[in-house]
Amino acid sequence: MEFINMLAHRRSIRKYTDEAIPEEKLEKIIQAGLLSFAGKGLNPWEMIVVRDKDMLKKMSGCRTGCGSMLDGADAAIVVLGDEDKSDTIVEDCSIVMAYMHLMADTLGVGSCWLQGRLRTAVDGTSSEEFLRKLLGYPENQKLEAVLVLGMPAQQPEAHKLEDLQYEKVHKEVF
Repeated sequence: MEFINMLAHRRSIRKYTDEAIPEEKLEKIIQAGLLSFAGKGLNPWEMIVVRDKDMLKKMSGCRTGCGSMLDGADAAIVVLGDEDKSDTIVEDCSIVMAYMHLMADTLGVGSCWLQGRLRTAVDGTSSEEFLRKLLGYPENQKLEAVLVLGMPAQQPEAHKLEDLQYEKVHKEVF
């Protein structure tokens, strides 16, 4: 598949079937994240892979409004950045998330980026504090996002290249 077509095809999937993600597909998604690039090659990210259904249900409270999709997911990958290693953890962790998101789509696995940084949990704490209590990661690890994964119950239509917002592209000057 041509890369631009892959990008047009990738859509956020929030509803999943009960079918389990094959282990080899989950491994490839993780590998894609591990192959991402980072400023100065520091790789300041860590990942927590969660497949336990009880834990996914508990994690669904990590975000007001949209965390409930975790309750129906088969897996989640929590992406953290070590603020002691780099000052570009937001950028570096975002690249990890993007690579895994794209890999999931190419493998037929549904995925959705659940933003965690600067977000609020259903109990009023930050999403970071909420997940830290559940998953036990240290204070220097800062939550970027959670990649929610499952076999798609739906597949939205691909984006059309002719519908892209070319008016947002400025040449030479704004």
